[in-house]
Amino acid sequence: MNGILYLEDGTVYKGKGFGKVGTSVGELVFNTSITGYQEILTDPSYAGQIITMTYPLIGNYGVNNEESESSKVYAKGFVTKSISKTPSNYMSEKSLEDMLKDMGVVGVCDVDTRSITKRIRNQGALKCIISNENLSIKELEDILKKSSLKEDWMKSAGTDKVFHIPGTGPKIAVMDFGIKRNIINNLKYRGCDITVFPYYTTYDEIMNLNPDGVLLSNGPGNPEAAIEGIETVKKIIQKVPTFGICMGHQVLALAVGGSTYKMKYGHRGGNHGVYDIHKDRAYITSQNHGYAVDRKSVEDKGMEITHINLNDDTVEGMQHKELPVFSVQFHPEGAPGPTDSTYLFDKFIDQLKEDKKCL
Repeated sequence: MNGILYLEDGTVYKGKGFGKVGTSVGELVFNTSITGYQEILTDPSYAGQIITMTYPLIGNYGVNNEESESSKVYAKGFVTKSISKTPSNYMSEKSLEDMLKDMGVVGVCDVDTRSITKRIRNQGALKCIISNENLSIKELEDILKKSSLKEDWMKSAGTDKVFHIPGTGPKIAVMDFGIKRNIINNLKYRGCDITVFPYYTTYDEIMNLNPDGVLLSNGPGNPEAAIEGIETVKKIIQKVPTFGICMGHQVLALAVGGSTYKMKYGHRGGNHGVYDIHKDRAYITSQNHGYAVDRKSVEDKGMEITHINLNDDTVEGMQHKELPVFSVQFHPEGAPGPTDSTYLFDKFIDQLKEDKKCL
């Protein structure tokens, strides 16, 4: 079947369709990862977006039930140069195309992904419509004009009820803005007793748990939309050690009185260099975000910058100068390279022990 991308600037890319037969509207972004397409698709932070993979060979090792970061695909579409329909890997349980059909995701392949990526880099993330239903350009244009990307993706991607994962270690409250499964796995690996809350849960409800620490998760969309979460975090950081990841990092910045801004095309991929100022060491990190923290705005509010991006000098991490509160923009659970940044989870647990003196 035919596939097509129609961008809000009028640009058209024609190729072949795969996955679910349908039409979707979303924000067109690109990801520079070579592998990990299953984790990317199931990352709730991609809610409302159409993902273009810059690496040309996608789907060649299939998908399995172990690698997903959530129970569904939150992305609105998937764009590749080529798609493998004959995957080969000992863990493979089905093809990527079958997964997209099962999850209801529209795909387009055989398009010039280098051209798409360059256009996004030049113009920024674009509103786009993806279709493999043989609709005309005029029909696509009309649908795109009538559509809106404004939605509280955090509420749809995050949990809507409290749930508990028992453990024998520190008691952790997680504010879920759209959490990845591997973040929870890293807490479980460290023996934590975990309770996950919707991000809009009140301060009193969370503190009734008497948590040893609070983790602010990743999630999709504009951090300024998390109004209830920001107000809750303002109070939490005064009482409990807190660790923010990605969206959690941005929400923390807003909670201390700082500001965030929308980036031109964001950071998405498993190969972003980040410098840890305290360790005097660089790390290759996994990232997925379209907003960033304004450096001066948080430095004026008692935060110290701990990590910076080696490509564009944006803020990648910060910690409070007096409180046991810190955050990173990248994904320490993402495990993209031989020396990863999961040490940040250990730092969080060490802060809990220092704060309680008895864990």
